[in-house]
Amino acid sequence: MITVRSPLRISLGGGGTDLPSYYKRHGGFVVSAAIDKYVYVTVLRPFQPGIFLKYSQLEHAHDVADVRHPIVREALVMTMDAATTPQIEITTLADIPAGTGLGSSGSFTTALLAALAAFHNQSVTAAELAERACELEIARLHEPVGKQDQYIAAHGGLSSFEFHPDDTVAVRRLSLGAEVLCRLQTNLLLFFTGYSRRASEILDDQHRRTLASDDAMVANLDRIKAIGRQSLTALEAGELDRFGRLLHEHWVHKRARTPAISNPAIDEYYNLAVANGAIGGKLVGAGGGGFLMFYADRPEQLRVAMRAAGLNEVRFRFDFEGTKVLSA
Repeated sequence: MITVRSPLRISLGGGGTDLPSYYKRHGGFVVSAAIDKYVYVTVLRPFQPGIFLKYSQLEHAHDVADVRHPIVREALVMTMDAATTPQIEITTLADIPAGTGLGSSGSFTTALLAALAAFHNQSVTAAELAERACELEIARLHEPVGKQDQYIAAHGGLSSFEFHPDDTVAVRRLSLGAEVLCRLQTNLLLFFTGYSRRASEILDDQHRRTLASDDAMVANLDRIKAIGRQSLTALEAGELDRFGRLLHEHWVHKRARTPAISNPAIDEYYNLAVANGAIGGKLVGAGGGGFLMFYADRPEQLRVAMRAAGLNEVRFRFDFEGTKVLSA
């Protein structure tokens, strides 16, 4: 049995500029961090022919074309010989539910492709894995998503990604001292809002407006990209309070894209956090729900206040391994 895990992520700056509708014209830039919450995929050869899938649903198909799960179906098309009779069982589990803004779709896709490569005794680099996952989700399934999730899941760590108009991606691991890294990990907090959503519902609006050269949307993303670059500089300089203030500025601009990104309850949680030690924060992911992330100089005070408001915290550490085959 082959088991692969792929980390979820938090976006630290520039999120949204990794969509092809933007970076193909203007170039994109994102700073992201992988965390120790994972999507797991296991692959084995069952005793009977056919395709057996175990995720939130159960599937048993005899042909790849009959697989209902779109990502699994396309991954099998990309990796299997069409003349071969399928005989494979795929199971997936996750530490955090989908639809919560932590990049679970990209993590699942990279884990699945890595598991299928191992199943066929093939090796794949992090860069190859990320690009194959992007091809599957963006080119084949036409999902209105960006490239950040696949790349940070494959590479892990705290990394910056430069998305060029020619589709090439420059990856750089952030240079942070041990003390700065420890302080960042201690003072970054994640709280679940209680809302989940499909990212594509919000990203589709951004995608269409960017393609239409909507001046307000393009200007908004230009500013978000600049904030991403400033966030990288602040992090590597150890200026974490400045990074926190940039998170707040990022949230102000992100929230201005569309009313669907926030709601009165989320706004109330945000204001409560700022009143209790948060220097800045934002919804992680496309918006509309999921996790609120804050940088706080008084993390314990913030924990107490958010707990009293009924929000659950998910504690995490950074992951530096990326998508990894655990057993083969």
